[in-house]
Amino acid sequence: MCGIAGIVTTDGSAQDSRDTVGRMVSLLHHRGPDATGMYDDGLATLGHARLSIIDLEGGSQPVHNEDSSVWVVFNGEIFNYIELRKDLESKGHVFYTHSDTEVIVHLYEQYGDEFPQYLNGQFAIALWDKRRCRLVLLRDRPGILPLFYTRKGSKLIFGSEIKAVLCGVGETPEMDLQGLDQLFTFWAPVSPRTLFKEVNELPPGHMAVFENGRLDIHAYWDWLFPEDGDFTVASEEELADQLHELLIDATRLRLRSDVPVGAYLSGGLDSSILVSLIHHYGDVPLRTFSLGFEDKNLDESDYQQELIRHLGAKHSSIKCQHSDIAENFERSIWHTESSILRTAPVPMGILSALVHDRNYKVVLTGEGADEVFGGYDIFKEAKIRQFWARDRNSEFRPLLLKKLYPYLDLSHGRGHAYVQSFFGNGIDRPDAPCFSHIPRWTTTAKIKEFYSDDVKSALVDDPVETIESALPAGLGRWHAFNRAQYIEAKSLMGGYLLSSQGDRMLMMNSVEGRFPFLDHRVIEFANRIHPRLKMKVLNEKYILKRSMAKYLPASILERYKQPYRAPDVPAFFSGDTHDYVEEALGEDALKRSGYFNPAKVSMLVRKIKRGRAIGYKDNMALVGILSTQVWHRLFVENFESNIK
Repeated sequence: MCGIAGIVTTDGSAQDSRDTVGRMVSLLHHRGPDATGMYDDGLATLGHARLSIIDLEGGSQPVHNEDSSVWVVFNGEIFNYIELRKDLESKGHVFYTHSDTEVIVHLYEQYGDEFPQYLNGQFAIALWDKRRCRLVLLRDRPGILPLFYTRKGSKLIFGSEIKAVLCGVGETPEMDLQGLDQLFTFWAPVSPRTLFKEVNELPPGHMAVFENGRLDIHAYWDWLFPEDGDFTVASEEELADQLHELLIDATRLRLRSDVPVGAYLSGGLDSSILVSLIHHYGDVPLRTFSLGFEDKNLDESDYQQELIRHLGAKHSSIKCQHSDIAENFERSIWHTESSILRTAPVPMGILSALVHDRNYKVVLTGEGADEVFGGYDIFKEAKIRQFWARDRNSEFRPLLLKKLYPYLDLSHGRGHAYVQSFFGNGIDRPDAPCFSHIPRWTTTAKIKEFYSDDVKSALVDDPVETIESALPAGLGRWHAFNRAQYIEAKSLMGGYLLSSQGDRMLMMNSVEGRFPFLDHRVIEFANRIHPRLKMKVLNEKYILKRSMAKYLPASILERYKQPYRAPDVPAFFSGDTHDYVEEALGEDALKRSGYFNPAKVSMLVRKIKRGRAIGYKDNMALVGILSTQVWHRLFVENFESNIK
């Protein structure tokens, strides 16, 4: 992967943009440390920071077509570039590199704005049509790679990261309070909103065209499901075989590289499937990387080692200590460019540093399988809650939740009250578009109790109404399971898992992640499978397990899903407290930023320091407040020294 940045104007006012774009690109050095490039014609200035993976000698960017009328800078990979190149050459196109980048300009020549339909990859693209004075911005279908933009007078300023856009604007940014309020509900702002006022994200699967002073944005792809009852008609065996072949091809395509490729191995089902596919069908040595924790409740090292012994891979691992999270937290927020509600991204950055230190630039990961095949507990919860909603007075139906969370004591009054207050939230509206997610969102939103009075008075939009207004018109005719999948993919996955916990933690150490489960063909195939084959009773990812059963040890295939988690509050308060933590949560810093009530934050910190038991809400509140305060110091208070 790489970093891209640029400034485009329609009136010639970008003539002084070369130096600015050079500074924008320098802020993206971590995304592309191998080379830089620039194109400038007075109207468009395109910059590129390169991480060399394909065509190491000849793949420098920007890249142009035969007569230099179309130019492109590009972050990502086009995995089917070999097939595309052969087809384009048969149509008369002439190539001057062996890179995947060059197929983009020729596809645009051949198919115009329909060219994204031919791409199998992960990408953020900026294409300049010099003849038409036309900029095309494009983001991959599921949103693996980021792309941000803003308007400044007649200029459109864009970049792979917000810090590059801020450099192009040159003005101290402000917090978008609505974006913060959405993050404190969904874990991320609702695209296209960000935490930065007037800086937008190009949503996943969207194209933006800037021409004649107008910016037009439209979707070219989405996670669409059949109307309930109109699913693929085939036997389980046929579907499992088809999925098996599709996953082999998706994995093989993502092994294309001119540098060595490794894989993340968590010890769970998805990464184990991926590593097994590489072992059996890849033509590269199997090289794996894992993360462990000193906290045994979070550590999966035993399962990782079991699969390593089973496959015989060369393996490297790193053990994350509490102190590692506290020491790397500020740097992580610089790269997420966002508040976070759990510390989970930080160890992922530590893991990518291990990959970088072992001289690997590319890793495959199992991210996306839970969204595509319905693997999360939230899908099980929704299924049980839908069943419960059909008889809200039932004493038996809520008890099924104990199958998901055996540690819940539902035998006494307090346990029953908890189930009613948490899982029963919204139970009277089972047809509501966001029925599946209301309990989670309601719990997350309790962080807002710490808002300052000024923030409370400034908020005007209801986050849930905002996300519901953006849902597809036909969503109400989808199966309830598919509605939950769509919302999960478009909120938590796209806004947080692929961003703060994904791309940003990989690229902070110049490592490219590739995601076979997010091949758009896999998504579209899975979307046509009936939900009962994704979750058979409460057996999650059933069809995926069936398609890969012969490759995996039973202990991994049948183990209960353990979600990836990292230490939160203990990372900051179990040993020596770091100065930045005390400063960020202190009264002076809280008053300067103005986001939170200092008295309430002080009560939370005292509670933690006294060793009193804290729950899920307090954990999220502490990490959310601390990360927001660090964000403010990095991007607002120290804008001049850090960015400008």
